[in-house]
Amino acid sequence: MNYSMIFFIIGWVFIIEAALMAPSALVALLYSERSIWAFAAAIGLCLLLGVPLVRKQPANKVFYAKEGCVTVALSWIVMSLMGALPFVFSGVIPSIVDAMFETVSGFTTTGASILKDVEVLPRCMLFWRSFTHWIGGMGVLVFLLCLLPMSGGGYSMNLMKAESPGPSVSKLVPKVRSTAKLLYGLYVALSLLELTLLLLGSMPLLDALCTTFGTAGTGGFGIKNSSIGEYSAYIQSIVTIFMILFGINFNVYFLLYMRKPKEALRCEEAGWYLAIIAASTLIITVFIRNSFPDLATAFRHAAFQVGSIITTTGFSTVDFNVWPAVPRAILVLLMFIGACAGSTGGGIKVSRIVLLFRTMTREIGQIIHPHMVKKLKFEGRVVGQEVLRSVNAFMVAYVLIFAVSTLFVCLDGFDLVTSFTSVAATLNNIGPGLELVGPASNFSCFSDLSKIVLIFDMLAGRLEIFPLLVLFFRDTWKKF
Repeated sequence: MNYSMIFFIIGWVFIIEAALMAPSALVALLYSERSIWAFAAAIGLCLLLGVPLVRKQPANKVFYAKEGCVTVALSWIVMSLMGALPFVFSGVIPSIVDAMFETVSGFTTTGASILKDVEVLPRCMLFWRSFTHWIGGMGVLVFLLCLLPMSGGGYSMNLMKAESPGPSVSKLVPKVRSTAKLLYGLYVALSLLELTLLLLGSMPLLDALCTTFGTAGTGGFGIKNSSIGEYSAYIQSIVTIFMILFGINFNVYFLLYMRKPKEALRCEEAGWYLAIIAASTLIITVFIRNSFPDLATAFRHAAFQVGSIITTTGFSTVDFNVWPAVPRAILVLLMFIGACAGSTGGGIKVSRIVLLFRTMTREIGQIIHPHMVKKLKFEGRVVGQEVLRSVNAFMVAYVLIFAVSTLFVCLDGFDLVTSFTSVAATLNNIGPGLELVGPASNFSCFSDLSKIVLIFDMLAGRLEIFPLLVLFFRDTWKKF
């Protein structure tokens, strides 16, 4: 275990987080809010801890997958702890468990909240909550790779693989640092485009910034108690479109950027993703038609909620908890499916669902025709056993974590739908669930134990489970 490199990178995480808190402090200054001192104290503490760790670059830069997983997991834990300090220092969220829940929910782009009334928060705190979505959407270590010319031992790719969502991560261009820059460039460009369109819809600047952060990171923290429900149909439509866009694999945008539209259109995962959205929207529209004055309004709300749930954003325009059983069941299924690999969305991912389905049909085919040899293909390529093994292992870990988490949350004595969907909403990084954790409610009703379990679920879901689990194995910390 290369501890010196791990601490060196974590030191840079401290420093970068201090820099990322500065815009929130600026918002506090612009609005003359007293909470500015809370950000100043948190920034000072981050620098105090980070600067000593990066003063000397380690001589040994050998960095394997194990170190990559440990570094990513510890970085996200440290980042969440420090990110919770402004809430605690200002007294906005005095409980450290609640502050951690809110911050982890922000960085993991979950959007689940313990706050009962977000509109009473200072503007700087609203900005920081939403900005954590934007930071966590692409990943702070991917951002770190953009800034620092770190090379040696191939560890840059191990960091990117451990932090990026999806079954596999590949370099878009030969150098990892160039890949990280390109990803962030596309991320910023899409964010600026959405921000511009929201401003054209007469949305106030702060509202537009926070909404863009939540959409880009597929997070869902709103600055209104009604989430997006108070805004115009135009703004709701823009948010719907960009939620869906940010749920697409960024490789598609890279191919479009490289002027290869035919290859981009052949992306099989994106095709399935859009088909699921279209089918779900049409079915839900049929079932909720009588709840709205006209078909167009019903379609708009159905499309918004489908886009919000499958991309794991968590915004809402209406309380879908009161919809009929079939639309609610579809939304719960979409919670598990999630967005595309290589996007900012959470969930199991469309690619994994497709691979699992094809694996199942191949097994059934081999039962019927024992001597049949059929290679499993995806995106026009044969899928190797290593990828299938990884997908199967992910699903086993996912089911075990889901089951154990649900048992712990059930200790609070709430109904099964509340307990089940609270775990589904956090492990899949969605935000709202059903019943007591529906879009018109929050997670404040849970005990500290349940909140800690749900914090673990949010981190596990964002980091694709294994980087976090690696921390709990004794062999991880042995020196070989």
